[in-house]
Amino acid sequence: MAEIKQYIFSYKEVAEALVRKLDIHDGLWGIYMEFGIRAANIGSTDDDLLPAAVVPVVKVGLQRFKSENSLVVDASKVNPEGKRLPKKKSSKKRARKK
Repeated sequence: MAEIKQYIFSYKEVAEALVRKLDIHDGLWGIYMEFGIRAANIGSTDDDLLPAAVVPVVKVGLQRFKSENSLVVDASKVNPEGKRLPKKKSSKKRARKK
């Protein structure tokens, strides 16, 4: 079986995980990203330079929204108060000494 090298999540799945992690139970919450911008001259040689912009993701978080969209989850649905989701048991087994 092939080794898993990557897990991919939608924005809604990330928002849902953060809402649960922060134990938020009400409101519409969505992904927030803060970007930076830097400039640089890039090229394959010193004689072949081009001005370019580099846009890193600086921060990732949650913010409240007034309406649902493709970034947003309803905390009352994905993490209802009073209903705790069962914690996943660790699948790691203790190593035996030989």
